[in-house]
Amino acid sequence: MTVITTQRLILRPFTAADLPEFAALQQDPDVNHFLPWFAPQTTANAMQLLRTQYLDSPAAYQLAVCLRTTNKAIGYINVAADDDHDLGYGMARAFWGQGYMTEAAQALLAHLPVTAYPFLTATHDVLNPKSGAVMQRLGMTYQYTYLEQWQPKNIPVYFRLYLLNRDGNNTRRFDKYWRMHPTHVVEKPPLRVDSEIGQLDD
Repeated sequence: MTVITTQRLILRPFTAADLPEFAALQQDPDVNHFLPWFAPQTTANAMQLLRTQYLDSPAAYQLAVCLRTTNKAIGYINVAADDDHDLGYGMARAFWGQGYMTEAAQALLAHLPVTAYPFLTATHDVLNPKSGAVMQRLGMTYQYTYLEQWQPKNIPVYFRLYLLNRDGNNTRRFDKYWRMHPTHVVEKPPLRVDSEIGQLDD
């Protein structure tokens, strides 16, 4: 069982006792807007989502982000075990802007074995630049932006892809989404969110 502690946080596996905090986070429209699933409408729906994503998952790095003072979940963080090594995270709105997610992600990265995770990827909706700021603080570098018809919400979303090479292979590229999605661009710095994003240089 993976448990990681920092100055302010405990990263640990979710339990069924985390349901109230998990449900509140998932049902917040400001949080769910950037999540790849619809908000659970009932406590039973939230429990099913918690069970599917965390309680029944064998993955080692799907963790609740908890305050050390209370051991209550204020968010989640995970790294996919597939070839993408995708870093994902979310946090309750009351705890935004306090550096908690950067602290949690830095601790998780320090714990991940480089041999199993030689690189990490992460994506964020261009309308959620604060998520991208976390990626930048982790040392991840911007690669490209692509347009995806996001499911199951079936909405068009521009995602920015970031990459972190952890094994010294700084020539590595992760072009999977570039190849999958025909509408893609490399934005010129500074990265911006506006109506012209689809017209930036390819």
